[in-house]
Amino acid sequence: MKVIKSRIIENNLVSDRIYRLKVEFTGDIIPGQFFMIKTLDNSFLLPRPISVHDFNQNELTFLYRTEGTGTTKISTMRENDALQLFGPLGNGFDVNELKGRTAIIGGGIGAAPLLYLSKVLGRNADVYLGYKDDVYIDDLFRQYAGSTVVCTEDGCIGEKGFVTEFIDYKKYDAVVTCGPEIMMNKIIESCREHNIKCFVSLERRMACGMGVCLGCTVETKNGYKRACKDGPIFSADELR
Repeated sequence: MKVIKSRIIENNLVSDRIYRLKVEFTGDIIPGQFFMIKTLDNSFLLPRPISVHDFNQNELTFLYRTEGTGTTKISTMRENDALQLFGPLGNGFDVNELKGRTAIIGGGIGAAPLLYLSKVLGRNADVYLGYKDDVYIDDLFRQYAGSTVVCTEDGCIGEKGFVTEFIDYKKYDAVVTCGPEIMMNKIIESCREHNIKCFVSLERRMACGMGVCLGCTVETKNGYKRACKDGPIFSADELR
């Protein structure tokens, strides 16, 4: 974990309000970790937490959606601009827990932190991606996964319906998911019914990223935990 000034390699719009940011970084990263990102001009006070989308040698990639002042400012930055990175932060996925066949399930921008995991697990994992209508990163998953199923609510691309309708849980030893909480809750229920290990990546508002401010607490069976320090990856069994 370190604070560095990094150079932007590219920062491109890939879909409506969705950007792919590539920066220089040297170090070790676990799939599921994140960074706190800040511009150097102090145009916004608190850094923004953005999960690792991909990592390749000295090139670190983020996929993010513009939501407010911070991410909108980041989206205006261009090649060779400098920004501040603090990380990697969080626990990341324990790949040793994902032995056997794994289903990786992403909903919308929740698919962002799952690509690097898909690369690490390779053909031992199948990927399920659900979108409202606009599909923007399925081609990258297809490079690594055993199979990839894409769903849109109106059927404009791929299968028609919600991604949760197309998963055969009996095929899998473990499930990993990130996306809207209503989707993840349904997946957790299905995993409990089939007695399958399930791990979720939770999104919370974060101010520090180090577990100091306690602004990202998550209720678990063992009390409240911090999404930034104890997560953002949690076993579904420990969540309330």
